[in-house]
Amino acid sequence: MDLESFQASFDGEPGYLDWAAHGPLSSTVRDEVHADAELLGSGRRAGIDMVRAHVPEAEQLLAELLRADASQIVLQPSTTYGLQQALYGLAGGLLVSQAEFPSLTVTATRAAEALGSLQLQWLEPADGRVTAEVVRDALTDDTRALAVSLVDFRTGYRADLSALRDVIGDRLLIVDAIQGFGVVDADWAAADVVCGNGYKWLRAGRGTGFASFSERALERLAPVLSGFTGVDGDLPVDVVPQPSTSAAAFRVSTPDHLAVARLATALADVRDVGVDIIEREIAARASDVMYFADRYEIPVVTPREPEQRAGIVALAPAPQDAAPLAASLANHGITVTVRSGLVRVAPHVGTGGDTLRLFGDALAAFSSSRVW
Repeated sequence: MDLESFQASFDGEPGYLDWAAHGPLSSTVRDEVHADAELLGSGRRAGIDMVRAHVPEAEQLLAELLRADASQIVLQPSTTYGLQQALYGLAGGLLVSQAEFPSLTVTATRAAEALGSLQLQWLEPADGRVTAEVVRDALTDDTRALAVSLVDFRTGYRADLSALRDVIGDRLLIVDAIQGFGVVDADWAAADVVCGNGYKWLRAGRGTGFASFSERALERLAPVLSGFTGVDGDLPVDVVPQPSTSAAAFRVSTPDHLAVARLATALADVRDVGVDIIEREIAARASDVMYFADRYEIPVVTPREPEQRAGIVALAPAPQDAAPLAASLANHGITVTVRSGLVRVAPHVGTGGDTLRLFGDALAAFSSSRVW
């Protein structure tokens, strides 16, 4: 698939700028779902096996994109499932920002309360950005890991994984990658655990989660939540073997094969186009969003430097302007996320000029009605 074909797979109506919340399924993913559903409905062993074959295919594609080995990859129902596997299996001090998405803060708290082996070391960065400097100042001798989002869900700030690795040294780096995987070319080798999901930027739908575990993570994390598929060999009937020595140890049950088929299709599309090309295209769309925000004097809290952001552009109107701005966007057919006074705008490769014009018209209408 080339870039033009990839763009053509975005066949929704104009106005959608909410890819950080939900990614409408691509046309290629929808086609694969229909084909695989027919195969599973046939009752033929050959058809069922063809759909099941998407599991090693997805694992290999993830390994390629994450620059890892397939034995380090495990499919999960969601990002949070992968994070639970990592945090419940960790002992010692965990650095995590209180401003993180709840998949990290809630999971870390539950793990600490349930097992008593995890000690939370809360970060409180003034601007919500988990930088190398913030982490350096918070490290203690008891710190065993840092958990961080690759891209902050509020501001769109993109963490520098290489810099974080340099600061924490041999400690574990656990990354929630859902807002950046497949659309930014991050230094995945710097991370020990990478968890993501395909229902946003990958356009693969729910149930398409995954996690990778480095050799260091496999050595240090206990597979507390390992299920009967988390072993090597065949179905463990009449025996209870030790967990697998690979990332499979962090598997609970057999994955949803239709979900895996969606994920594999989306990953193949990304691989074929190239993450670097996708990143470039999204950066250009994000810059267009910032241009309109600047033109109508709406503050932007997302970093301007392309290397410090991904696809999220967070607008910070004055408190009294948040509701009118949201209303103007809705009235012009624009879909965004409004939360905590911020308007989160998230374009993708398929965001065309028609959507950006609607966005500009909405901001113009809001600006003309604003009372100065």
